[in-house]
Amino acid sequence: MAVDGAPARAGLGRRVRRGLVFSLLNNAVGRLGTVAAGIVLARLLVPADFGAFAVALVALNAVLSMNEMGASLALVRWPGDPRRIAPTVTTISLVTSALLYAGCLAGAGPFATAMGTPGAAGVVRLLCASVLLDAVTATPAALLTRDFRQGQRLAVDLSSFALSTGLTVALAVGGHGAWSLAWGRLAGNLLSAALLFWLASIWPRPGFDRRQFGELLSFGLPLAGASVLLFGMLNVDYLVVGPLLGPVALGLYLQAFNLSSWPVNMFSTAVRRVSLAGFSRLQDDPGALVSGLARSTALLAAATLPACLLLGLLAHPAVTVVYGQRWAGSASALQFLAVLGFTRVLAELLYDFLVAAGRSRATMVLQGLWLAALLPALLAGTRLDGIRGAALAHALVGLCLVIPAFAVAVARTGVPWRPWLAPLGRPLAGAALLVVAVVAVRSVTTPGFVQLVAGGVAGVAVYLPVVAPMRRLVPGRGGRIAGGDGGAGAGGAVTAA
Repeated sequence: MAVDGAPARAGLGRRVRRGLVFSLLNNAVGRLGTVAAGIVLARLLVPADFGAFAVALVALNAVLSMNEMGASLALVRWPGDPRRIAPTVTTISLVTSALLYAGCLAGAGPFATAMGTPGAAGVVRLLCASVLLDAVTATPAALLTRDFRQGQRLAVDLSSFALSTGLTVALAVGGHGAWSLAWGRLAGNLLSAALLFWLASIWPRPGFDRRQFGELLSFGLPLAGASVLLFGMLNVDYLVVGPLLGPVALGLYLQAFNLSSWPVNMFSTAVRRVSLAGFSRLQDDPGALVSGLARSTALLAAATLPACLLLGLLAHPAVTVVYGQRWAGSASALQFLAVLGFTRVLAELLYDFLVAAGRSRATMVLQGLWLAALLPALLAGTRLDGIRGAALAHALVGLCLVIPAFAVAVARTGVPWRPWLAPLGRPLAGAALLVVAVVAVRSVTTPGFVQLVAGGVAGVAVYLPVVAPMRRLVPGRGGRIAGGDGGAGAGGAVTAA
């Protein structure tokens, strides 16, 4: 749908701002709760339990990457009435998800054995049942995203989190190990599905239109291919670390990866729930689209860059203070995975811009490039230096290859480099000062609570004055940039990681 004139763009901007506020609140509360739950579970479970759960997550992420073949994103981006294509989208989701889950039931045993954790087969079968819930909630979840109804999504996610965490902790106390994580996640996803149906006031009604099916496949298949490749990129490290180093090392690596994902989950995920809808409404206004990309890049960088740097520079005290000394081995991976976290934030934003600009095939090529470069790098890094080598390989490929490749793809859409790269100057300057301050604190303290707090305070104290003038870019505080602020993906009831 084209956005006609300044009043329409202003109305869109208000809806985007409102959705973004609720999405950020959702993520902030959810992440704080996840941290608290993680601290408790790290003291109730052992690394091997997390390793078994990591194997199940790999399987779930695999089926979720292709269970609706990218069709739900069409509901968010569709220029006409999305309810017209909803029945066909629902049919695609249900059929493909059922087939994929049948494959999970049959292949869980061999998959778990190949991953070096044969005891995880039952957990794989249980957790992957979530793909069926994702199938039936694809349509209502996409419609909520399209309409920027993130206040309602906040209620859904917080309710799901409360049930999931409460059940997981109770089962962990009872000694159920990795099963407690799987049952808790599945229960939370079930509640999410029920609430989504109620709030969206729409039940999935299967239907089929051959012409729509062709259009959806034309749009969705490249995105499904990109999602499969993205799954490979985000999980190939588990496929390498598990078989080569065993379940304990895999558990330590998973904990480090989860920590490094805090900035991604806190900022990027929140923005992605409103941005595809926002970018898509501006696809016929090139000036506003470029302006929205520039604002999004600058604000996301300003928020996530210091968080990622602090995690990397203070990896050891962060791990031991938050999770306890038994997880100290995770720090060697976290210091480099924090760099990957920032890379993922930028890549996801540019990915969503390309989807809104109609370049879905380019996203598949870029994800394929990422995976093709990453696999040999991970194998070499893991063999040479364990989980630290794997993390370093991940960071180098993302920073040195993937971000430049995405930038080139964006430039090929006709977007000039300078307008959206120039605002990064302040975050980068502030980041340089932050690094100096934290390194100075590390030189006079020992790893622990004092170093974590002092380093964090010193880094933020020198960073904030540099980026403070960027507050004018915040929607509603002035500046010309209008429209979307982030990333994409409708998402169903299922939370996979």
